[in-house]
Amino acid sequence: MAPMVQSLGIDRLSRGQRIALVQEIWDTIAAEPTPPLLNESQRQELRRRAAEDDASPDDVVPWEQVKAHALARLKP
Repeated sequence: MAPMVQSLGIDRLSRGQRIALVQEIWDTIAAEPTPPLLNESQRQELRRRAAEDDASPDDVVPWEQVKAHALARLKP
């Protein structure tokens, strides 16, 4: 068992109390503002790729072809 669980006495709580504690902890995490999913360089790269796609909308590979290629790579 993790030392923190023991040092905080969590291991001595009943199962229901531990579940309630986990829910409380989760609620505090959910209440925090979420950090941006992308950093600035990732955001710029995404914008660049989107602009490239917008500039050449016909330069695409059909999903069926992508899927077939990926599945072929998985075969021994």
